[in-house]
Parts: sequence; C-alpha cells; structure tokens
Amino acid sequence: MPANLDVIDGRILRALQQDGRLSNVDLAQKVNLSPSPCLARVKKLEADGVISAYVALLDPVAVGFGVSVFIQVRLEKQVERSLNAFEHAISQRPEVMECYLMTGQSDYMLRVVVSDVPALERFIVDFLSRVPGVGNIQSSFALKQVKYKTALPLPQEQAVAASRPARAPRRSPR
Repeated sequence: MPANLDVIDGRILRALQQDGRLSNVDLAQKVNLSPSPCLARVKKLEADGVISAYVALLDPVAVGFGVSVFIQVRLEKQVERSLNAFEHAISQRPEVMECYLMTGQSDYMLRVVVSDVPALERFIVDFLSRVPGVGNIQSSFALKQVKYKTALPLPQEQAVAASRPARAPRRSPR
C-alpha cells in the first residue's frame, strides 16, 4: 500500500471494490470499525482521489454490444499536435471503452464495443480512418473473454503488515 494508506484503508477499498453498494453500517462492520470513523475514512479516500467513482457494471451482450474489438492505430507522425488531435477525437466516441498511448509497433491501442460487424465497419470507415493523422489501423476481434475484473490487486493485510518495519522490543525497567 502507498504510505498514506493503512491496513484499514486497504480493507475498506477491497470491500468497496467487491460491492460498491455496501451501506456504511455494513462496510463498517466488515472492516471492524464503528460507522462514524468508517464514513470519515471513505470520505477522505474520495476527497484524496483514491476512490474516483461508483458505477454499475453492465453485461455488454445483455445490452446489445456483443462484439469486442482491439484496434491498434499508428499515426503518420508522432508529434504533440497529432497525438492531441487523435486523443480528442477518440474521447468523443462512446463505443471506445479504453484508449492507451503505447510503446512498440502501434501508437494507440483501443478497446471498442459494437453491436455487430457492420457497426465496426462504420466505426472504422466513417470515423477512425478519417481522423487526421491516422496512418494504419489493425483490428483483432475478441473471440472469448477469458478474464475480466475491475478490482485492483491491492496487497493483502498480511503483506502490508509484513512490509512494515518491525518495532524494537521494549526493555523492561530494572
């Protein structure tokens, strides 16, 4: 854990990553705190930006987005103006779930969800290929989602406790 987060903060974060709808009373019970200090810690984690949002995670297939595609984009020039223009254009598209500036063969990696292959074609032909500066587009369909998680791998309490320096034993008065 970062130095500003302690074991109790870790318990709170793990619990909220598993169920963001926990009431403060239930959360406090789960992390062995009384409700008032628990709420104060959660509010501090929110204010510090450690907790950035609470969301409902939807099943893409259940809401009509059965096609998940990873798209590698190479720009013609890797200059600040081109990078900014691309990032601005991509940020406007709701089907782009994630976008990363990359090292290696491509400049950007996108994760896009669409309803079907014709929707992907429209995205690529009518939008992506027309973004100024785009030089190459390569897409790969996800056949099956093998693993998907949203919870960050926070260290367990034992690992956090073990990483703290040991206290020197107290000497008994003589």
